[in-house]
Amino acid sequence: MLKKTKFLLAVILFFGLTSCQKEINEITTISTGVVPDLTTRVNASVSGFVTDENNLPVSGAPVTFGNATTSTDEYGYFRFNNQSVVKTAAVITVKANGYFNGIKTVIAEQNRSSFVRIKLIPKTNQGNFNGAAGGTVTLTNGLSISFPANAIINPISSNNNPYTGVVNVSASWINPTAQDLAMIMPGDLRGIDANGTMKVLQTFGMAAVELFSPSGDKLQIAPGSKATISFPIPAAISSTAPSNIPLWHFDEETGLWREEGFATKNGSSYVGEVSHFSFWNCDVPSNFVQFNCTVLNADGAPVPFAWVKISHVNNPYNSAYGITDSSGYVSGAIPNNSQLKLEIFTDLNCGTPVYTQTFSTSNVNISLGNITIPSTSIVMANVTGTVVDCSNGPVTNGFLIMLKNGSYYRYSLNASGAYSFSTSLCNGPENVSLIGEDITSGQQSTPLSFTINSGNNSVNQIQACGNSTQQFFNYTINGASYSISYPADSLFSFPNPQTNPPRIEVHAQRTTPSVPPTYNNISIGFSSVGIAVGSAQNMTLFYTSNINDSTNFSTPIPVNITEYGAIGQFIAGNFSGSLIGALPTSTIYNVTGSFRVRRSQ
Repeated sequence: MLKKTKFLLAVILFFGLTSCQKEINEITTISTGVVPDLTTRVNASVSGFVTDENNLPVSGAPVTFGNATTSTDEYGYFRFNNQSVVKTAAVITVKANGYFNGIKTVIAEQNRSSFVRIKLIPKTNQGNFNGAAGGTVTLTNGLSISFPANAIINPISSNNNPYTGVVNVSASWINPTAQDLAMIMPGDLRGIDANGTMKVLQTFGMAAVELFSPSGDKLQIAPGSKATISFPIPAAISSTAPSNIPLWHFDEETGLWREEGFATKNGSSYVGEVSHFSFWNCDVPSNFVQFNCTVLNADGAPVPFAWVKISHVNNPYNSAYGITDSSGYVSGAIPNNSQLKLEIFTDLNCGTPVYTQTFSTSNVNISLGNITIPSTSIVMANVTGTVVDCSNGPVTNGFLIMLKNGSYYRYSLNASGAYSFSTSLCNGPENVSLIGEDITSGQQSTPLSFTINSGNNSVNQIQACGNSTQQFFNYTINGASYSISYPADSLFSFPNPQTNPPRIEVHAQRTTPSVPPTYNNISIGFSSVGIAVGSAQNMTLFYTSNINDSTNFSTPIPVNITEYGAIGQFIAGNFSGSLIGALPTSTIYNVTGSFRVRRSQ
């Protein structure tokens, strides 16, 4: 029997759900009120999609999981296989230029997989103040941060002396009633309270805040000083907001929230003091029980990618959303000893639920088993087809991408290059875009527009050919050759406007397992001023793990640009030159290289 995947992700307003594949009736037990185990590790896998604030894919963004790094493809997709991670809290971190870190936390299971969607928050400069005088920055949505005089330091260079220059404040309020909260917020709304015990959190508002100098140095609040932060409380949840509430900061290393201080309700805001900046959160902690169910249609077939919402009977804003997996399964942590309502949507864009029921929880894990949606309430479509390569042979190492209602979905191909999947429809036929990709040849098809109808849909053969997806970084150092290639290894590029002149940086890291292990990585940067196909850009950065020496450019090294597509397409080039090592040896390193990497931002 096919081994299916299992994981739990506690998210959104007090409790949360997540989709996973798993053996029927198998429930993971999460202990509450005890110190969490953050040392036990398992080998687990994860995949997902990363989008920007407009729900567009973020390509070329570096993603870490455990000790491994990869980058998102043109659809914002990433995947890790069998990485050693902390079982209780496995952390997925996305870093993209111009955005706060996107972080999700999952409970990992040995040799099993999880799936996430991450929506990045723009790192927008909301105002500035003078570090010596202090000041207040207020956003239009009501988030406000006040800084006392001489309360800022530059951890890199100040030795805790007050920073007296201009402080730029990047900030964003995270609406606790937002429907896409689970994709936006960091972690999974599990936290460690002041007693060191694990809790599930009900959020009444979050904020992402970072401080920078004009030159781009990251600043912090000085030891012994505090800033005052005011979180707006949405009117929809104001009546249930307690007078005093614990404050929690997000620990990016562990992927969990940590209780630190409190905030007081003042009119339509929570006001509290914080001693450093990261993500901050106003939350009520609670114990929880485990929940699961499997959503089926009238024929007994699973309903994948359906949204499952659970809320308190008398408080629809205190709710959770989860997405069923390919087997129709969804699970998560929900409040104990509560009266709850379950609603199922085939798609949130469809508006009204296709199924509703109420149920109660105690202090025991609960499974609602199979939930069958009446045939009169849901429209399903079955989609089948094949993908072939440039020689019309079956693509055995590839996948199909579907763009539907603004979201991407990824389906694997079997040994015959065939795919088969089911999807739900809202109000009749839906237009989608289909793309076949051949990983082996590094080729993909042009997008195919297709109308999906209820019932069976057979798609014409898709040829993954004509559009190269190859990404690589090949280089030599004093005649020794090295090669890094996607998707086995991690490659990404991004603009760095903070340098003078501004530059484009290209990074490559070998992640392919090898015996003995090798950790080749290389980073180069070159001027972006006047960049175009055929231009020669001066290299301003060169670093590689293959040179254990400090190096400088003995003579300028030009980077010859051979391809320069739009964001999401590719930048390619080559270079040749010499570096000189540090005194007293002054070793000469002759380097050459060629690369092709997808552009991001």
